[in-house]
Amino acid sequence: MFTVYVLYSKDFDKTYIGFTSNLEQRLKSHNHPENKGWTKRYQPWILVYTENSTSKQAAMKREEQLKSSRGRDFIRKKIIGQY
Repeated sequence: MFTVYVLYSKDFDKTYIGFTSNLEQRLKSHNHPENKGWTKRYQPWILVYTENSTSKQAAMKREEQLKSSRGRDFIRKKIIGQY
């Protein structure tokens, strides 16, 4: 099982879209103080959206869709507006 997820940094009004097979661990790594990636700059992150996929390929395709212009509009209008 794979999960496509959207994180939101309320302090910086930033979103991050990804997929993983271990959502709990992945969220911890995004918020870990020793994180050296792009997401470190915008901590803390909150999980605002998830979708489950049965295959890695399906998760990758959905991640790509959410990163498109139409997908980002969906995230902004339907999800981020709640925060």
